[in-house]
Amino acid sequence: MITPNPDVYVYDTSGAFSDPNVKVDLKKGLPRLREPWILQRNDVEQLPEITSEYGRLRRDDKSLDSLRFEHITLPYRAKRGKCCTQMYYAKQGLITPEMEYVAIRENMNCAELGIETHITHEFVRQEIAEGRAVLPANINHPEAEPMIIGRNFLVKINTNIGNSATTSGIDEEVEKALWSCKWGGDTLMDLSTGANIHETREWIIRNCPVPVGTVPIYQALEKVDGKVENLTWEAYRDTLIEQCEQGVDYFTIHAGIRRQNVHLAEKTVVRHREPWRQHHE
Repeated sequence: MITPNPDVYVYDTSGAFSDPNVKVDLKKGLPRLREPWILQRNDVEQLPEITSEYGRLRRDDKSLDSLRFEHITLPYRAKRGKCCTQMYYAKQGLITPEMEYVAIRENMNCAELGIETHITHEFVRQEIAEGRAVLPANINHPEAEPMIIGRNFLVKINTNIGNSATTSGIDEEVEKALWSCKWGGDTLMDLSTGANIHETREWIIRNCPVPVGTVPIYQALEKVDGKVENLTWEAYRDTLIEQCEQGVDYFTIHAGIRRQNVHLAEKTVVRHREPWRQHHE
């Protein structure tokens, strides 16, 4: 016998794509929803140009013009002496519009379902301040709608896309991203390892209403033709800057330890792990 389950309500992760009042043009990107909030805090400034060496090389390569997203804006950064992360604001006791947005989303349909909720704006702020939750929101990805990941919030789904050396191009990757958001993906990992990673990522971020993450070592290795012995800290650091300036919201940083050094880590206490993995794996 089949017993039907009641409907499960989830909030819409497709952003403007499901808004009948908004006509989205992939060539122009999504509305920059959070940009007014970011600027009103008066703690960021727009750079005169991108600072990543690799980013400038790609920008100046005329052979890439046919692949390029045309409506690129210069990146923002925190003003000298300022910090513009949601954790920083939370620790200062400030409730941001992003935190308010999250609280509304997390409480969706609670009243209709008879569920008593404790998720207030202040609760969101406190969970972030105390390190139990993260609100990934790069100031250079203002198209993304705020969402939160933490043990006291709704379970989130992280999806993976990415081209490879053998298949897929920009159009296909953007389409994958749109379907991910349409079907409820809360965050999106771009795991591209093939050609034109920089340009592909720009198209994805500009058209993605959810936080975008990457594994920077993948692209860093592509820059040295996959030869690990040629990888330097400078190349890896420039990759981090490049991706931050594009708007990547979170990173997976791979690290390893040699067998003969394991004993040095015996008393190590792990303070942090990828919070999305707690809920997605």
